This record gives sequence, C-alpha cells and structure tokens, in this order.
Amino acid sequence: MGNWSAWLGRETTSRDRLDAALAARWCATLDREVPDDGAMPQGIHFCLCTPDAPTTALGEDGHPARDESAASFFPPVPQPRRMWASSKVTFLAPLTLGANIERRSRIAAIDEKSGKTGSLVFVEVDHETSADGVLTVRERQTLVYRDAASPDAPLSPPQPAANGVDPTGWDVHRKLIPDSRLLFRYSALTFNTHRIHYDEPYARDVERYRGLVVHGPLMASLLLQLAASEFGENRLESFGFRAISPAIAGEELNLLIRRESAGLELAALASDGREVVRARASLG
Repeated sequence: MGNWSAWLGRETTSRDRLDAALAARWCATLDREVPDDGAMPQGIHFCLCTPDAPTTALGEDGHPARDESAASFFPPVPQPRRMWASSKVTFLAPLTLGANIERRSRIAAIDEKSGKTGSLVFVEVDHETSADGVLTVRERQTLVYRDAASPDAPLSPPQPAANGVDPTGWDVHRKLIPDSRLLFRYSALTFNTHRIHYDEPYARDVERYRGLVVHGPLMASLLLQLAASEFGENRLESFGFRAISPAIAGEELNLLIRRESAGLELAALASDGREVVRARASLG
C-alpha cells in the first residue's frame, strides 16, 4: 500500500456566490423554475465551489492531475480511473439566492482494497458548505480510484435485456432519457472535465464504457428533485447515495421512491431493472 499519510487531514477552502445566473442555469438544466422565495432546491450544492485547476494542470482523463506537491489536495495514487462512489449528505438549512458560499474540504480517510478488476483506493472527503457564514450542508464524499482498463475488456455495462422495470412496490416512478445535451450542461455547471461524460471515443476506447456515462451527482440531483415534487422543497434532512453501476446517456433511466419505516428508499434503475444508484433519505 502506498504511504499517503501526509494527505490525511489535508484541507482546502474554496469560495463562490450563488448568483442569479447560476441559479437560472441550474434550474434550466433540470427543467424547472427558479423558486420565487430564493430558497434553492436541494442538490445545487454539487454545483458550487467547483474545481478550478488550470487547463495545463489537467490529467489525461480530464481531472486535475495529482502529484507529490503540497498544492495537490488529493493524494497521488497510481490508479488512473476515478469514480464518485458515494455521498452521505446532511441538509442543515436551504441555500439561498445571492448567498456568499464557502466550502471547507478535508481528506478524512484513504483506504486501499482489492476488487474483481484489481486494486482500488478509496478516498473519503468531508465537505462543509456555509452560506453567509451559516453552515448549510455537510457531506462525506467517497471517491474510488481504479486500475486502467484492459484494451480488450468487455464494454460496461452490458447491453440491457428486453425485460422492463416493474414499479410494483414503489410509490413513485418516473422515466427519463438523460442525453448528451443534459450531460454537457451538467458538466458545465460543475466545471467537470472528466472525459467519460462528453468524449465518447475516450469513454469507450480508454475506460471501456459502452457510451457516455451519466454523472453520479446528476442522478442524485434528479432523485432529489423527484423527492421534492412529492414531499415539498427542502424537506430532506439527510440523503445518501451509492453508485452501483454506470448509466449510459441516451438510454432509459427509471427513478423510484418508496416510503419505509426509517424514511425513504430511492433508486435509479436501467431499462431492464439493473441497479444504477441506490439511495436513502430522511424527511424533516
């Protein structure tokens, strides 16, 4: 295992402003109106305090390159493929239009494991997002770094089977097709240059995905919007999601919610029922 102890506890602070232009673009991307009261819907925090590395500092995959320098927030793990594996979010207060935003981020844990496809390095990051000095969102984000894909590895995920999704047992079900236009807009909102979201030859030939990959936080935001349509805006106290398998642009995505004793179970499923995202939430 690599020695990345110097990165444990490393912190960085970034600042932003939740201005009217960002709010309008975010709402337009999700096909909704900007709220009249200025309290923005849950999920917009993913689009604030985004990475701003210079273009010359980007790696081959589009993410900011990692190195041994003190300026490198993330540890220089050798595995080249990066994925947003999961997040656990606590919503403390709504983010409001016009607020000055500050996010403090800290490397909380680094753990190396072995998986079916080789070695994996999990990096956990704690984010605290404040608006006008008031803490509004806490998040534990887990990133996973994976070995390079073999050039002849089967494309992932498999082609969907012919069977559809059975929504029996779910209280809410919505179908949509996230296409390349939606992915482009979300990448722009989050200043995300990971090439799997917009460069199909790279996604297919280098990382061995079957097409463009839908962002994890985009699917989380879609689930949050579905919850808001059913239970009201800014009703969730907590929300945790985990990426199970890739969703491919241009293919059907099923969003589902059901009540359970401890809160809400949410999911995103491919057209044949393959689990893409698993999530749970609690209502305030």
